[in-house]
Amino acid sequence: KRIRKTNFMTIPDKLEEAYGRKTALLGAFLTFLLMTPAPYIVMIAVLLELVTGWGLPLCALLGTIATMAYLFSGGFRSDVNTDILEFFLMFIGFAVILPFAWMKFGGLEFIQQHVPPLHLTWNGGNSLQFVLVWFFIALWTLVDPAFHQRCYAAKSGEVAQRGILISIIFWFLFDGMTATAGLYARAAIPDLAQPVMAFPLLAELTLPPVAKGIFYVGMLATIMSTLNTLALISATTLGRDIFWRVSGAEHVQSYQKRLTQWGLVITAALSLILALLIPSVIKLWYTVGTVIIPGLLIPLVTGYFERWKAPPRYAFASMLLGWLTSTVWLLIGWRQQLGVSEFYPFGIEPMYPGLVVSVAVWWMGWRRKRNVLKHL
Repeated sequence: KRIRKTNFMTIPDKLEEAYGRKTALLGAFLTFLLMTPAPYIVMIAVLLELVTGWGLPLCALLGTIATMAYLFSGGFRSDVNTDILEFFLMFIGFAVILPFAWMKFGGLEFIQQHVPPLHLTWNGGNSLQFVLVWFFIALWTLVDPAFHQRCYAAKSGEVAQRGILISIIFWFLFDGMTATAGLYARAAIPDLAQPVMAFPLLAELTLPPVAKGIFYVGMLATIMSTLNTLALISATTLGRDIFWRVSGAEHVQSYQKRLTQWGLVITAALSLILALLIPSVIKLWYTVGTVIIPGLLIPLVTGYFERWKAPPRYAFASMLLGWLTSTVWLLIGWRQQLGVSEFYPFGIEPMYPGLVVSVAVWWMGWRRKRNVLKHL
């Protein structure tokens, strides 16, 4: 409700209102990085590679071009129209594979007997520190432009609130379906060399031709529904929230379409490069979330509460230093091999020092503001 009351279009709009243009530009840059569709380019490339037998780089390029083409011509309307259809297809696809897996392999007993015992524990065999990192990555929603824009676009705060509650139910249901399918894949294909191939290979093992086609369409819909949304938001962020603000132009409406189209081209190129550098969905999610969230989370969330806002220069510093701290920490851990996080300083995950620095800078600014107000 609080987000809906502001009547803004994007996260940088809110940051500019709360802290000024400089913080809005930095927030727009971090938002652009956060919303990269690179993980979904990896997914669609793997699916195309399985179907066609072509190389991963070529499949990534073709998948990117196909997605960007209809967004380039149709924009937001194309995104909305395809998302409606893809919503149904993704649920149907995973609803098809689970009964076939159960009939072929059995139920929970089969999974318990054939997956490593740690897979069925609350932490999956990971450290508490690592699990908490993923909890903070789940806070991605609070800094997700799609979440904010849908709240801004709702008819009222009550409509936005109901929409969120309904969405949570469907998120929970779909995550439960994909997690169950993942456990079946782990149990049925224990020596899988490429985890990203788990769902396609499970389909090859369990599904007859027609059902397999439905499942592949469902997987494609799952990927495309997110890929096109992230691509459009990244392009809008680049075009409207960065190019427009840097240009200093008064009105953006007259050339917003052209800016967004240029943003799509740049988004496609950068995301494709990132997907080829780190061809792992989990590593991409982890990398982006662990370095960007510490910068955006505190300044953005406190910006909606007048009482908790820090002065603009402290908010900017909190955002910048939180992001840089996590990024440097991550790169130190990667110094041996890109994407391999074996050597973090003191064994601490990068998100924690970034959050600590961001909170510390924000707290200094908030204390300073409160002391000034006391003496007025």
